[in-house]
Amino acid sequence: MAFTEPAYGDRSLADVVPSVARALGVPLDGHPAGFVLPDASSYVVFLVDGLGAELLARYGHVAPYLSSLVAGGSTGTAGVPSTTATSLTSLGTGLTPGAHGLVGFTARIPGTDRLLNHLWWDKDIDPLEWQPHPTALGRLSRAGVHVTAVNKRDFDGSGLTLASQRGATYVGADRVGERIAATVSASAHHPSLTYVYDSDLDWTGHKFGVASTQWLQQLAMVDAEAEQMREALPASTRLLVVADHGMIDSPREARIDVDEVHGMRDGVSLLGGEARFRHLYCSARAVPDVVDTWREVLGDRATVLTREDAIARGWFGAVQPSVLPRLGDVMVACQGDTAVMSSRDFAYEDTLVGLHGSLTSTEMLIPILVG
Repeated sequence: MAFTEPAYGDRSLADVVPSVARALGVPLDGHPAGFVLPDASSYVVFLVDGLGAELLARYGHVAPYLSSLVAGGSTGTAGVPSTTATSLTSLGTGLTPGAHGLVGFTARIPGTDRLLNHLWWDKDIDPLEWQPHPTALGRLSRAGVHVTAVNKRDFDGSGLTLASQRGATYVGADRVGERIAATVSASAHHPSLTYVYDSDLDWTGHKFGVASTQWLQQLAMVDAEAEQMREALPASTRLLVVADHGMIDSPREARIDVDEVHGMRDGVSLLGGEARFRHLYCSARAVPDVVDTWREVLGDRATVLTREDAIARGWFGAVQPSVLPRLGDVMVACQGDTAVMSSRDFAYEDTLVGLHGSLTSTEMLIPILVG
């Protein structure tokens, strides 16, 4: 089954802020052309976590406002893996995963047998050392653009926020009304870029699935939030709605537990990534055997590649030397609704219904909607 490759340098999440910068009249040096947006002196980028383009098309009747913005060329792609920490960092930095280094939900801390969870972080890891590059948001701010990040108070100062959004003025806002008010206030500056994040749709999909009544209700609420935001903003401010990835429901029968299948742990010293996109960190000289075993067990349910082959496919963009050891020696990208679980290491994942991380079109394609 064909995967959807990341559109780096064209219509990926890494191209959003550089494209907005050009529309603001403050282009960022060193970034590719990206896509064309209407010129304006004020932009609001509203990122809805988990709102894949195919999900919006499938359930568009529940989101009439967002659906009304869909037009030709209104899709882009996440990076690889199609997961929140990777995507938000690509958006905020304007860099591909191979450059910014947040290469999954979890990844190995080089020189150790430990994983860094990029959402929860680790106090021993300095986010400015883990992701040392200036962010695109920060570069815009230094160029004279009023840059604001509107997000939940709990995320202020987190490792992920510092890695992906440093340089923006952070405004804590937990409720929809607070987010809209903060957005209107920040976008009154010219030129300005205001980034707004909503995580509730993703959380609902993980817990109940994207075919659930709860998810559809949350989608309707997101649609109303976007419409209210547009109505509260002056006509001169453009609203750009994007997402970080889509989501797939993985039923129980589609799941494989590596701790229950003989041989799948052989040669694997550390299991990372997430259920739809695994990083396998292997013992010395074990890579060929691990590849053979995992391909035999999974068959056409997943694509199993060495790190070198995955890099050669361009999945992460150009990979910097410091990022290389964070990538698994072997990558496992799931097809269909398959998920690779570990009851020993990632028991919580097995309680989730909706999952993401791989390169299927449902996970990779994101809306790029201008209002």
